[in-house]
Amino acid sequence: MPQQVQRLVIVFVVAIGALVGARQIMTPESFGKTGHYRAAAIDSVLTLPIRYAGEQVCLDCHDDIGEMKISSNHSGLSCEVCHAPAAGHADDPDTFLPPAPRQRGYCPLCHGYNPSRPSGFPQIDPVSHNPVQACVTCHDPHAPEPPDGPAECQGCHQGIVRTKAVSHHAQLPCARCHANTEEHRASPHPRELLPDKPRTRALCGECHASADAPREIPRIDLDSHEPKYLCWQCHYPHHPEAK
Repeated sequence: MPQQVQRLVIVFVVAIGALVGARQIMTPESFGKTGHYRAAAIDSVLTLPIRYAGEQVCLDCHDDIGEMKISSNHSGLSCEVCHAPAAGHADDPDTFLPPAPRQRGYCPLCHGYNPSRPSGFPQIDPVSHNPVQACVTCHDPHAPEPPDGPAECQGCHQGIVRTKAVSHHAQLPCARCHANTEEHRASPHPRELLPDKPRTRALCGECHASADAPREIPRIDLDSHEPKYLCWQCHYPHHPEAK
């Protein structure tokens, strides 16, 4: 065996031995007794003070609010998500009152515009959306239905609107290409009634294959230009740069 290989084997043996030894020294004695974790951690957790009461305890007294919330868009949120840990309030309601966030910075933690959030999730620009006003002025947090649906698509799709604003399609209204937009905006559950998108090449051809279209619009022959594909499979319609 070459000398350099012998040295490498020795290094590996020493490293593995050090790892095994460190594991034996550093592994807690109770590790593995009741599963792949430190069993003594259960006793440590039991000594911690109880901070959360749990939603069911809240509903024992606030059943009217619970009935309202269970059928709302906030039905999946526990009361203590907004009102903070409430075990002290449950034990002594008169002494410990849970906070009720009213500052504008709280609701945008979820509803402030963020392009990574799913389309259809209610989002606003905190700077321009009813500036200064507290969110609870217009929205009941226990049943947060908007007073009116968004007047424009940008109420939920700001990322797309901003992209389209600097494209050749900036002047096209969304309803020019998407059907059912009015029903989609008016629905309390817009993701259950999605607008339709073009299913054929004919819609794009109304502008891009028309002899009457302005000369600055790129023209194609629908019969010979990649006939196997829909237009939006190659060209992003919200920013349709042609190659």
